[in-house]
Parts: sequence; C-alpha cells; structure tokens
Amino acid sequence: MENFLLLLLRLLIFLLIFCFTSSEIIFEERFEDGWRDRWVLSDWKRSEGKAGTFKHTAGKWAADPDDKGLQTYNDARHYAISAKIPEFSNKNRTLVVQYSIKIEQDIECGGGYIKLLSGYVNQKKFGGDTPYSFMFGPDICGTQTKKLHVIVSYQGQNYPIKKEIECETDKLTHFYTFILRPDATYSVLIDNRERESGSLYSDWDILPPPKIKDVHAKKPADWDDREYINDPNDVKPEGYDSIPKEIPDPKAKKPADWDDEEDGIWRAKKIPNPAYKGPWKPKRIKNPNYKGKWKIPWIDNPEFEDDPDLYVWKPIKYVGIEVWQVKAGSVYDNILICDDPQYAKEVVEEIWGKNRVAEKEAFEEAEKIRIAREEEDAKRADKDGGKKKSRGRRDHRRHDPDEYFDYDYHDEL
Repeated sequence: MENFLLLLLRLLIFLLIFCFTSSEIIFEERFEDGWRDRWVLSDWKRSEGKAGTFKHTAGKWAADPDDKGLQTYNDARHYAISAKIPEFSNKNRTLVVQYSIKIEQDIECGGGYIKLLSGYVNQKKFGGDTPYSFMFGPDICGTQTKKLHVIVSYQGQNYPIKKEIECETDKLTHFYTFILRPDATYSVLIDNRERESGSLYSDWDILPPPKIKDVHAKKPADWDDREYINDPNDVKPEGYDSIPKEIPDPKAKKPADWDDEEDGIWRAKKIPNPAYKGPWKPKRIKNPNYKGKWKIPWIDNPEFEDDPDLYVWKPIKYVGIEVWQVKAGSVYDNILICDDPQYAKEVVEEIWGKNRVAEKEAFEEAEKIRIAREEEDAKRADKDGGKKKSRGRRDHRRHDPDEYFDYDYHDEL
C-alpha cells in the first residue's frame, strides 16, 4: 500500500511539473498546404477599386523558392486578410507574437504590420476600422518614418508605445518578435536580438503614472548643496598682497652708451615675478554638511489606480494583415502565436539563421542583374531615342514576366 501511495505521489508531482512547464503553440502559419482554408480575403475597399490582393510566393530572391508566404500585389492599394485562430487568453501566461516579413519593394510609404483581434469579426469586412487588441510591425514612409509600431488596446482605446523603435529597411527577410509577461514587462526582438524592453506601466500612457513630482515641494532653508567650500582654517600668508606682479629683469644691464642726461634715468625692463601667485584664494575642501543636489521629491499619484490585469488582453480570436502600401511587394510569413519565447527563438534560428546568407547572396545577384539591365536600357535610349526606349520597355516586360512577381493566376487570391 505504501509503495502504491508513493507511486501515486510521484505521478501527481510529475503532472504538476508538466502542467507548469508545458508550452502551447496557439497558432503557427508557414503558408504551406491548406493555408487557403484558414485565411479569408476581405472585400474591404473592393467596391471602390482600392483593394489589393495577395500572391502565394517566396518572392524574387529567396534561399528556398518552395518556402512561400503571402506577398502584397497591386500598387497603391489597401490589403486586408485574416485567419481565425483558437481563442486564447494571455492571463497568467507569457504571450509571444512573431512573424517574418521581406519588404522587397521600394515601399515609398506603407505598413508591414500584423494585428490580433478579439470578439466576433466579419472577416469579409475586416479593414482599417475593425477594432484590434494588438498591432505590431514596421511602418515606412519616405526617409523620415522608419518606425516599429507596438500598439496595445485597453478598455477600447489604442495606446502606442512611447519609445521610438526603428525597423529594418533593407530588402531582406527579418523576424519581429513581441513578448509580454504576466508582470506587465515586455521585450521587442528583431532577428532574435532584443531592441527594446520595459513595462506597460512606463512605456505606454495607459494608466496615470504611479509616482509624480511634488510640484509644491520647496528646498529646505537649511539644505546645503555646496559640494566644496573654502577651508575656514586656511589663512592668507602675511605680506602676500605686497608681492609685485612684475619685477625688474635682474639680468638686464644698462647699455654702455646710455647717457642719463640725454636718455633719462635707465630702468631695467619688467618681467613676470615668479613669486607672484595671483590674487589669494583660500583652499577648497569637501563640505562636511553637503547633502547632495536637492531634487524635487516623487510622491504617490492620487490619480493612479493600479490594474493587476493591465497586461491581459481580451480573448484573441483572429490574426490579420491590414495595411496600405504605395508600392506592393512585401512577403509575410512564419506567423507564430505561443507562450514559449524559447520556441520562438528556435524558429528564428531554424529559418532566418539558416537562410539569411543564401538570401543575401540571391539579392546581391539580382541587384547585379538589375543594374546591368538599367545600364543597357540607358545605352539603348541614348542610341535609339525616347520613342524606341518606350517600345523597348514594353517589349522587355512582355518577354520577362519574372521582373514582376513571376505572376501566376493560380497563385493569386
């Protein structure tokens, strides 16, 4: 009987350990077989002719052409697509949101972020006005805006992070990771390197600050903030003030042809007195009564009311891509929602760590071809004139479909 109870106790301990250490992959999308069954293309902006679509492709330069994602297609369009995921809550658990994006195009102005949504969403109408719980990812516009959005929703209002985080702006694949913990601390990683960290309390203006400066505080009258003072025991030496600043040059000699009656009384020229030390100043010593530089004290903010569930989002039901882009061509892939930062890290190492060198080499080769082609076009234009140049461009595009997304109607949504 004792052996049975001991065995049962061990089993209970094992189950407890397993429950507290097991991780959950809530949603993982690598856009392999069956992805079309999970994603719904929205009709938002379609009736206005402003809706873009997506292409299932690895892009123009890829380490693995079979590793496909969703690429924005059609310039100057709104893009909106979403997938329903198993409903989950991040209460009392770490939340990890991660995905990769390759912005192949000269985007000019546009987003590359994703959104998590709560409650019911009509996916065919999903768009820019649809409320969301979390928005995360790059936004690029011109040379000035190169920011990474980290926006959280609290009680129906959206709050952007106060810190400026720069996103990547090259044309290669990058992984963006957001980690939110039950103590309301967070980390933002790009390609597994931490770019920012902090707390929801300090880095978002969601709640009033717990502490504020006491604007009514005044420095106490007896506060001594002099770090150094004159030494009261240091006394000026007797006769110090009578030491002349200059003295006659002791090496000077009266010229042999000097005539006092004609030239006046000869006087040696003056030189600096080595014994002169300038105006006397007492020695400086550390002030024994120094209390430091007085600072306005911080006090409890009477308007602050803590919310221990500040980090908790409404149960998440959907993940979506909803962006505007002037130039299309961004490839979304490897979307991951889980509660295990280590697993997310391993995914980045598995995909980005393995492929980044090959992808960079493919990009550099594509750049060489593009530059050579542009130079050839320029030479042809100089030789044949503007009219033939225009015709040559039309011919080139007709005979080289790879220049524009390797287009395949079966791959377009």
